[in-house]
Amino acid sequence: MPHAMFRPRRLREKGLLRRLVRETALGVHDLVYPMFAVHGRGVREPIASMPGQFRLSIDELMREAKDVAGLGIPAVLVFGLPDDKDARGSEAYADDGIVQQAVRAVKDTVPDLLVITDVCLCQYTSHGHCGVVEDGTVKNDPSLELIARVAVSQAEAGADMVAPSDMMDGRVGAIREALDEASLVEVPIMAYSAKYASSFYGPFRDAADSTPQFGDRRSYQMDPANATEAMREIALDLDEGADIVMVKPALPYLDVISRAKSEFGVPLAAYSVSGEYAMIKAAGQLGWLDERRAMMEALTAIRRAGADIVITYFAREAARLLADGREV
Repeated sequence: MPHAMFRPRRLREKGLLRRLVRETALGVHDLVYPMFAVHGRGVREPIASMPGQFRLSIDELMREAKDVAGLGIPAVLVFGLPDDKDARGSEAYADDGIVQQAVRAVKDTVPDLLVITDVCLCQYTSHGHCGVVEDGTVKNDPSLELIARVAVSQAEAGADMVAPSDMMDGRVGAIREALDEASLVEVPIMAYSAKYASSFYGPFRDAADSTPQFGDRRSYQMDPANATEAMREIALDLDEGADIVMVKPALPYLDVISRAKSEFGVPLAAYSVSGEYAMIKAAGQLGWLDERRAMMEALTAIRRAGADIVITYFAREAARLLADGREV
């Protein structure tokens, strides 16, 4: 071996050296923690397919929000489960809807914590789809008015940012116009721009009781085989006024995250979804892998691919490890 040959292992020998030359930084400020709000009081209902996650009444959700803020996590993403569902998902845009109540409570209790709200109808509709259903199909344009109403209602309740996840064509433009008309021009939109029709949403659908009552969502969520189409979706959402764009899921779509960051260079979120969380949790509980190391490796990979924001159910666990400062 030549005397002057570069030896990459020199910089891997000691932990502090590895940290000194590390190319990708995962920080607590990169994380967003999703939460599920339900009606009632004292409700802390475990989600069986998502160990460590709960459906929370607002009093319990406020306690969790305080903990999240105390860990330095900058934001939560709030989902709601209504008491009653109907064909048009009316609780989604009701002044006293579960998300609206949760937003007000969190902003009153932890005003410095950013509250992002999921803008969709699927949790609230009797049919479980993300838009208006007519003649057995999900209609795009009739859905836009309702989706925009949801965004305005949540923003009026105090949401710091709205995040449309329905994948209807033109919904970002409709929401931006409705927010502006309601004098909510300062409220940003984080668009679920490249949201794939993924099998990795299974545990979330259990958590949010949002499984479609007929058919599936492949007519409006993206085909997992397509990446160029994702770039078109992102470009359209940016043209319509999106402030942040998102790729969902994260781990199976790292190539899409990387390409989106390279092509657009705008603030980019990635949602590490329920199935990604459940896989690592289950394998960890079975002793098949080191859960903490797998968690941190996965989250770092999402950042390395180009995501500025990582939405993850692991946010609190990751924040504690990051605060501890030790290499996992």
